[in-house]
Amino acid sequence: MELDGTVAQLVLARWGDHRPGLRFEDLVLSHHQVAAGAAARAALLRELLDARREPHIGILLDNTPEYPLWLSAAALAGAAVAGINPTRRGAELARDIRHTDCQVLLTERVHLPLLTGLDLPGVRVLVTDSAAYAELLAPYEGAEPSVSATVSPASRMLLYFTSGSTGAPKAAVCSQRRLAAAGRSLVTHFDVRPDDVHYICMPMFHGNAVIADWAPALAAGAGTALRRRFSASGFLDDVRDFGATYFTYVGRAVQYILDTPARDDDRAHPLRVGFGTEAGAVDARRFEERFGVRLVEGYGSSEGGAAIQRTAGTPDGAIGRAAPGDDLAVLDPGTGAECAAAAFGPGGRLLNGDAAIGELVNRGRSPFEGYWRNAAADAERVRGDGWYWTGDLFYRDADGYFYFAGRADDRLRVDSENLAAAVIEAILARWEPVVGVAVYAVPDPVAGDQVMAALALRDGVDFDPVGFAEFLLAQGDLGTKMAPRFVRVVERLPVTATNKVARGVLRGEGFRCADDGEVWWRPRGGGAYRVFAEADVAGVVGEFRERGREGLLG
Repeated sequence: MELDGTVAQLVLARWGDHRPGLRFEDLVLSHHQVAAGAAARAALLRELLDARREPHIGILLDNTPEYPLWLSAAALAGAAVAGINPTRRGAELARDIRHTDCQVLLTERVHLPLLTGLDLPGVRVLVTDSAAYAELLAPYEGAEPSVSATVSPASRMLLYFTSGSTGAPKAAVCSQRRLAAAGRSLVTHFDVRPDDVHYICMPMFHGNAVIADWAPALAAGAGTALRRRFSASGFLDDVRDFGATYFTYVGRAVQYILDTPARDDDRAHPLRVGFGTEAGAVDARRFEERFGVRLVEGYGSSEGGAAIQRTAGTPDGAIGRAAPGDDLAVLDPGTGAECAAAAFGPGGRLLNGDAAIGELVNRGRSPFEGYWRNAAADAERVRGDGWYWTGDLFYRDADGYFYFAGRADDRLRVDSENLAAAVIEAILARWEPVVGVAVYAVPDPVAGDQVMAALALRDGVDFDPVGFAEFLLAQGDLGTKMAPRFVRVVERLPVTATNKVARGVLRGEGFRCADDGEVWWRPRGGGAYRVFAEADVAGVVGEFRERGREGLLG
């Protein structure tokens, strides 16, 4: 049996290691106890799984110790884990469980109501905080770790859903080989040591927490500390209590932490690095200034098809360069031609976004392992030439550094000029009153799009239309088409379960006034922002009606 390069091998390595390995609230388990718990669950799993069906289990849990224990058990038993999102409901939730062919579903009492009335034929539900579960597991307690004969580096390990903006979520496949390799790579990149403690506060049903946080801790023999659900107010106390040295983040988590009241002891903690995506350069700088912790913005497509490494000398605003040996390019999605190198003007303004922004494509060997039972989605990612199309917008400078410009569906076209939402967001995030910003397209009554921005402001701060306009004028890298025509002021941006901004919700609501905030606008030819009143709404709707485009308003 070939175990080199498997997650199972990493689990076995922790047997006999009596250092603290897993912390959760007041519970502390040694690495040995974690391996023993995984061994017991793997033995139970072998009894539960029907060999005639796919060896898949679903996990519908918060970040409790059962989650990493069952991940480790699945690795030993040669099973694949489907992370089930507890924010899904009804038919969509049932679809996720059925689509990934789960034989067993692990859940807890708090989530049982989500399963009421769902059609889940052939799925055995185990409630991990029940007496029945304890009785079921009891005969296997004390088992030593053993690896099923079917386990190999190619064995499926994860089926994790990508957070696409349209259609049903796709379940990306991740093998034991890829997960173990990702863990080892991050150990090297961040110099993870056995005495480190990885704080897992992002949801473990998402690839970020498992691939970028749990896997490197397992590979290095470092400890892990779990937070049931992310809490900005509890973040720093957890870091201190657990002795955490490393954490990962996605979406707006960093903004939420920065929005907590500053304290005199904000730098009194052992944390040394955070790794994630979408914090943005402004918030990363604020985080380091306040907490003394370096945030490393990385890029790796959820499916594993392409990755960019940040190295010393990476310019501000850039993600990094392609890893050695990788052939990454920015291509025009329409023609397949390589986009022009980015040209910058004073203040770092991108001068040729229309020619430079395109889709990031891996033209070399890709570790993408496909989607579960979704050939159409596979074909969209890997095209006839074997290249992997990420679905993400980037531009690249003359020195080969890549800059993230948003998802492909976050592109705006204003007056025949292509713009990227992420570029505008990075500029608007500099405005001191802002704690959260999302830029998205709303339709133009004539053609193309108009720029709209949703702003979440600091507590107790009202939107200052004059101050905001003056701020925009002072930004040397804000192109003439980038300034928002509409500004929606909200208490908090709508987010997905993984703290990513739900731009689909914002786009769907458009520029109309909403109950949870107010909308301001700058009429054509007018330099000042003013409230978008009912009379203004009627006037804009009239423009769309006159041109036969009213249907675009939804």
